Amino acid sequence: MPKEGVSIQVIRRLPRYYRYLSELEAQGVEKISSTKLASVMSSTASQIRQDLNCFGGFGQQGYGYSVAGLREEIGKILGLDRPHNTILIGAGNLGRAIATHLNFEQLGFKLTAIFEKDDKLIGTTLRDITVLPDEAIEQYMKENKIDTAILTMPKEAVEKLIDKLYDCGIRSYWNFSHYDIAKKYEDVVVENVHLSDSLMTLCYMMNQP
Repeated sequence: MPKEGVSIQVIRRLPRYYRYLSELEAQGVEKISSTKLASVMSSTASQIRQDLNCFGGFGQQGYGYSVAGLREEIGKILGLDRPHNTILIGAGNLGRAIATHLNFEQLGFKLTAIFEKDDKLIGTTLRDITVLPDEAIEQYMKENKIDTAILTMPKEAVEKLIDKLYDCGIRSYWNFSHYDIAKKYEDVVVENVHLSDSLMTLCYMMNQP
């Protein structure tokens, strides 16, 4: 949940600030004004100042923002300085792509295990992690502290598995299925990713005059 008094819209803009600041730092930029940062991000200076002021503000009058300092502070707000142990369930094409190409450590997570029900995929290796059968989830959870589950399975598979995950203590989910976890469990944190929705949005924008 977002910090009290801070809208979810502001929270969703923070990763974009973090990404652009990381790029600026890599380019050797040491300080930047809200006006220049807004220009880089195709935003407005007032929007940036309003967003950052939700967390106390980090700039200095006449100086602007320290790029490295602001990136670090936003990282702390996002929780990137406290890695969360994570499991991935579903080692099909989408799961493999996520496991292979996403830099979890830089994003506040540590991928510790991958589970799959397909016998052809069990025993294969992703990111130096051996894919385990999903029957092993409960035992693994007893032996390891896990904060988050990444779900790259069909809706029907998640529906069958979610009670087990919840009973094992997992309360946060990065959910690529269309199953509404939050509707069943009100005390969970879920970030739903609907790739088809995003593609249809693109289709709409392409067809506007």
